[in-house]
Amino acid sequence: MRTPIIAGNWKLNKTISEAAALTTALKASVANVSDVEIIVAPPFTALAAVNEVIADSNIRLSAQDVYSEDSGAFTGEVSAPMLKDVGCEYVIIGHSERRQYFGETNESVNQKVKAALAHDLKPIICVGEQLEERETGQTEVIIEDHVTGGIAGLSAAELLSCVIAYEPVWAIGTGKTATPAQAQEVHSFIRELLTKTYSADVASQLCIQYGGSVKPENASELMSQPDVDGALVGGASLEAESFAQIVKFG
Repeated sequence: MRTPIIAGNWKLNKTISEAAALTTALKASVANVSDVEIIVAPPFTALAAVNEVIADSNIRLSAQDVYSEDSGAFTGEVSAPMLKDVGCEYVIIGHSERRQYFGETNESVNQKVKAALAHDLKPIICVGEQLEERETGQTEVIIEDHVTGGIAGLSAAELLSCVIAYEPVWAIGTGKTATPAQAQEVHSFIRELLTKTYSADVASQLCIQYGGSVKPENASELMSQPDVDGALVGGASLEAESFAQIVKFG
C-alpha cells in the first residue's frame, strides 16, 4: 500500500509571519492525521520559520525549487545543502510554471533531481501537458518525454526516493480539473511506463500525485482512483481549513 502524499505548494505567497500563522493553524487541524504524508512548500524566505513551527509535528517541509550545483557563483540560486540545512525533506522540481516562465527543461530537471538525491532530499518531479497538447492527442507523448527526461540515469532505489506529480497545465489555477477518469488514465500510463523502464515491483511502490485545481470538493473522488496517490495542491493550500480538508479526504 502506498501512503498518500498531500503537498501544499504556496508558490509566491506568504510573508514569514503569514507563513508561521498558516502553519500553526494547519498543525492544529491535522494533528490527528496519521495515514497521510503531509507536506508544505513555502517560499524560500519562510522555510526556516515554518520549520520551527512544524518541529515535532506530522508535517514535512519542502522547497519549491533547487539549483543543480552545491555552491558557486550562481547569484540568486539556492542549493540542496542549503535546503537540507534549513530542514527540508522534499523539493518540488520542474513545476510547469518553472518551465513556462523560467526556461526549465527536461535536462535541467534531471540535473536538479540528481543534486537533490545526492543530499537526501526527496524530489517531487512535475510532469504535465498543455491544453493544446491534450486537444491534439499528444498527452502521452508529452508525459513520456517529461518522465523519462526527468528520471534519466536514476537507479531503482533513487527513483523510489522520488515522487512524480502529474499536473495537467490546463488545470493549474484555472478552476478546471481533470476528471477522476482522466487523472487515472495518465497516472496508469506513468505507472506502466515505469514498469517498462524499471519493473512492476518498482512502479507499484512509487507515489504519483495529481495536481491541478485540487479542492476539498473534488479531493476524495480524485484520491479514490487506484493510481492516484495524493495531491500537489496550489491555491487551496493557502488556507489552513481548506488544505486540512484535502488532507482528510478519506
